[in-house]
Amino acid sequence: MRAFVDQDMCIGCGLCEGTCPEVFRMNDEGKAEAYADTTDENRDAVLEAIDGCPVSAIREEE
Repeated sequence: MRAFVDQDMCIGCGLCEGTCPEVFRMNDEGKAEAYADTTDENRDAVLEAIDGCPVSAIREEE
């Protein structure tokens, strides 16, 4: 699985990066991006970031 951040919806709050820096980072445009796959070890943190996104810009894809 891999998280996906909708760049049009993202407001760049950084909550996902703070919750799971192993998967999320801020790009040069100040928007979040998922740069790594979801693993068994970080799955709970990824789901927390998805649930916590204030604009629901993150989803998980196959």
